[in-house]
Amino acid sequence: MSKRAVLEVIALDAEDAVAAQAGGADRLELVTDMAADGLTPSAATVAAIRAAVDIDVRVMLRLADGFAAGDVERLTRVACEMREAGATQFVLGFLDAQGDMDLGAVERIAEVLDGCRWTFHRAIDRAASRDALRKQLADFPGLDTYLTAGAAGGVDDGLNVLVAEARRRGEPGYEQQLLVGGGLRLDHVPGLLDAGIDGFHIGGAARPAGWDGPVSADAVSQWRRVLGQ
Repeated sequence: MSKRAVLEVIALDAEDAVAAQAGGADRLELVTDMAADGLTPSAATVAAIRAAVDIDVRVMLRLADGFAAGDVERLTRVACEMREAGATQFVLGFLDAQGDMDLGAVERIAEVLDGCRWTFHRAIDRAASRDALRKQLADFPGLDTYLTAGAAGGVDDGLNVLVAEARRRGEPGYEQQLLVGGGLRLDHVPGLLDAGIDGFHIGGAARPAGWDGPVSADAVSQWRRVLGQ
């Protein structure tokens, strides 16, 4: 590959953030409550992590389990609080009951983010049409990444989709970086790299003791070596 692949690590607190940076992570996804698949952390946690590390941090904007936006006005207030706490990058993604993108909610939050860079997360893996969603989002300000496993069931199920989408990079709706995560293992990496994918996202793989334990700098370092220095 012509450039270093991005390694993003889920962090729950400043201890995780420091360990991830020490292991070679390029970026953090900051969340709380992994029992609900990751919700918006507190403003205090955002501020503490921004003070503890100097790598990029993307803060989750999600108030409840699932992919419905819920109270959009509350979400906008939370987004403003996160920005005031020092957040400059974000993660979000909302679907309606039919599995289509909740365009109104995404537009409203993107307006509040005012050009901040953001990731559309794994809601894409549960969308009625991935292609339609991407084309709706093609020109959204700030959107530069899709976090995806290629399928709701994880990377094992989504490999063919990921490779096919990587081949379309640069087409309308496919300019954004693919950040692969969701059941991602080290043995997936060589094939994904060969397909031209240059973004990788890990959560449990960075925690040898599971979600009750902290991020391990050694575990992150192993991923960094496999992805290339």
